[in-house]
Amino acid sequence: MCNKMMKWSDAISGVADGVGGWRSYGIDPGEFSSFLMKTCERLVNCASFNPQKPVSLLAYSYCELLEQKKPILGSSTACVLILNRENSTVYTANIGDSGFIVVRKGEIVHRSEEQQHYFNTPFQLSLPPPGHGDNVLSDSPDSADTLSFTVKDGDVILVATDGVFDNVPTKLLLDTLKEIEGEQDAVKLQMTANTIALMARSLAFDSEFMSPFAINARKNNINAIGGKPDDITVVLATVVL
Repeated sequence: MCNKMMKWSDAISGVADGVGGWRSYGIDPGEFSSFLMKTCERLVNCASFNPQKPVSLLAYSYCELLEQKKPILGSSTACVLILNRENSTVYTANIGDSGFIVVRKGEIVHRSEEQQHYFNTPFQLSLPPPGHGDNVLSDSPDSADTLSFTVKDGDVILVATDGVFDNVPTKLLLDTLKEIEGEQDAVKLQMTANTIALMARSLAFDSEFMSPFAINARKNNINAIGGKPDDITVVLATVVL
């Protein structure tokens, strides 16, 4: 859980979510996603990226991962946003079912779209163990959904893994986020990020709750009820222009 206030000429925000199924193969699912984001951070700090093409940031990070002498096995979804303050424009790249929403005056004005091969099977960057390549989904960074849109001073940007969006109804997110529009106090932003993360965790383990995940499952002819226990990461920002 973390927060950032977007203040600089180019401000970066992003999340990656390792695929938990790799645990059954003795692979730490967090290593892959952590490498992706740490490499993105290093490239940003070195200014080795095009601020209007966050998809290139993901691509360079993924290529570095593939070139490691000691293979970093696993899979991950990822979502990266870049705010250019000079033109008040956000550039995004999203692969899989992590994502973002932008809230203004209590309404969602921009949001990412999930990329799914089929229900509960998101697009993902992957490096499978030898001999498992034919059985593992592996999408190219170029498959990422990319968007660009203008933002206004005070807009709230939430970037999160599917552990949030699968468990917290949109109305509940909006009721929480509209309270911090224009907020610049890092402590208050952190507290709100914590609130959202704890809310998602609580609902994930509520077996009687009709979660967004359960609703989508039923739309896919799967009889489901309750939340979906999953990794939960929240990055919360307000736009300062």
